[in-house]
Amino acid sequence: MSTSERTPTVVSFGEDVLDRMVLAVENVRDRLRRATVALEAANVPYAVIGGNAVGAWVSKVDPTIARNTVDVDLLVNRTDFDLVKAALEKAGFVYRHVKSIDMFLDGPGARARDALHILYAGEKVRGDDLSPAPSLDISASHDSYRLLDLEPLLMMKLTSFRRKDQVHIQDLIQAGLIDNSWIAKFPPELAMRLQAILDDPEG
Repeated sequence: MSTSERTPTVVSFGEDVLDRMVLAVENVRDRLRRATVALEAANVPYAVIGGNAVGAWVSKVDPTIARNTVDVDLLVNRTDFDLVKAALEKAGFVYRHVKSIDMFLDGPGARARDALHILYAGEKVRGDDLSPAPSLDISASHDSYRLLDLEPLLMMKLTSFRRKDQVHIQDLIQAGLIDNSWIAKFPPELAMRLQAILDDPEG
């Protein structure tokens, strides 16, 4: 039998696999909701950033291309950290500092993957970043929580520029939220990164 005539292997998955996939997405959304509700109740300034922020912006235009993420990333002021910690611990999160990252695990036995990651406004995430994280002054309401505005969110993605950041930028382009007119908004090196993705949006 030739290679072309071989019957492809079909792997069967039960309904429980789909249930677990849905539950994983719901857990991330629940984590985001509980964290933002806690910060809102404590009147602590914050903004949702990262993949959840990209997904929120994309869903405003076309929910069918919004991408799920396992990360919950929040931008806060470092001077508010004690207030952030108190609010999140009251909501059941457990503070950990791991490899220079401040995070809040979703309960005592949770994994680092199931955590809130905290970034600080006006500070570089990594020492060699081209730009610091933006100010919290540039955020907007989205449903029941605060969401970083699109331009500073894009700046953060261009600054980090890991593979997943590039994919998030592609999503924003596909949704029609970003185009060539945005090039002039950024300093030269970040503008070059954006131009490269705009020139090849499919990667």
